[in-house]
Formats: sequence, C-alpha cells, structure tokens
Amino acid sequence: MSTPRVFIIRHGETEWSLNGRHTGTTELPLTANGEKRIRATGKALVGDDRLIVPSKIAHIYVSPRRRAQRTLELLDLGCHERVGESDGHVEHGEGDLISKVKVQTTEDIREWDYGDYEGKTSAQIREERKAKGLNGDWDIWRDGCPGGESPTDVSKRLDKLIADIRTRFHDKVLGKTSEKEKMKGDVLVVAHGHILRAFAMRWIGRGLTDGVSLLLEAGGVGTLSYEHHRIEEPAILLGGAFVVDLVDNIEKS
Repeated sequence: MSTPRVFIIRHGETEWSLNGRHTGTTELPLTANGEKRIRATGKALVGDDRLIVPSKIAHIYVSPRRRAQRTLELLDLGCHERVGESDGHVEHGEGDLISKVKVQTTEDIREWDYGDYEGKTSAQIREERKAKGLNGDWDIWRDGCPGGESPTDVSKRLDKLIADIRTRFHDKVLGKTSEKEKMKGDVLVVAHGHILRAFAMRWIGRGLTDGVSLLLEAGGVGTLSYEHHRIEEPAILLGGAFVVDLVDNIEKS
C-alpha cells in the first residue's frame, strides 16, 4: 500500500545562509555553489527510481521568495515555465517528467518574518537584547521577533497549509482501495530553513514553543508522511530504504 508523502526542500545556499544572517523578506540569489548543489540534489533524488518520483507528485507549494523559486527551477522536475507570483494555480504541462502538475506560490510558506532582526545573526540579536535590558537568551521558537512574527503567528499560517494538503490531496488518496488510484499523492514544499522546521513540527501536532530540535541544511530535503497509512497518524520519516531498481542499475553499470 502506498502512503502519500510531503517532501520539504530548503532553498540552496545564499551569502546570508553561509554567515548565519536571518533572511526573511530580503531577496538574495543563490551562490554559485548553492546552484550546483541543488542541481546535484535533483539528479540524485528525482527520477522514476529515486526518492522523488515526478509521476507521483500531485502538487507543489513554493515560497514567493526568488531563492525558493530558483531552487524549484534547478531541481528540474519538468516545470520549465516561470512559476506564478500569486496564490493561484499554474499549469505546467510541457515538461518531460511532470504532466499538468500545479505549482502554487503561497505566502503561507514564506520564511518567518524576522521583523527587527532581519539580516542579523543570532549572536548580534542576543547582544542587542542585552543592551536593551531584555533577556539575552533569545530563542525564536519561544520569543519570536519584534516587528515580525510570533510562534503563534507562524503556527496559524502553517496549520492552514497543512489542512489544505490533507483535505485536497492526502485524505482522498489514503481512502482509495485501488493501487492505481493511490499513485499520485506526493506533495513538494519548497521554502526556507525556519519555516520548514516549524512546518515539520506542526505536521505532527507539536507546539513551536517547546523548542524545535530539527536541522535542515541549505538545499536539504526532508520527508513527512503517515504511520499505518492513517491520516490521523502524521509522522516524520527519518529514513527510507533504497529503491531496488536503483541498486540494480548501479550494479549493472
């Protein structure tokens, strides 16, 4: 029995991700190395015998930030047109790998709004808070960002997105009895470091204020799914087995 998955993909490396500066609304390009690594990720993980099977993708959500949009392009999923800059659906039917997949650009998966802390490192933020007589042990998961978003704000928009994924794509797939009908239920979410880690926590119903001990490197890919093929049991997939065909092909070559 096939269980639908959500692949969370963090955008590739930028100059600010390299030096730890918080990047919310600021538009930055990927570095040359960042682009190379995303292309390598696409070649390694995308294909009929790979982790991400294009023919099983039902929908793609992407942040409106250009670094996320560029990451989606470089993954080479068959979406050769420019992704739309709205919450509307965009048909991409010309690609070799995907036929008529819908790519949705949505503010629901934009990066955490860092407000007054935009462009600053965690060390700079803590020093700034100490100078103002505030708690220097700043933790975004607990304290949020003045002039930006709180953990509650972030949770609300992520819960909206998760409900959309389950209602529109996963609920009906998990309820099918035909294996053929189950094939197309995977969803891709291409976005940013903090928001995707928060997304994973909300996926399994955990609060952000408890602390998020999850890491997702620039260009990294994570997988979320369900236990026992039940939508009532969302889970984080820590690791999966290799596809047999992939191993066979490697041995033959």
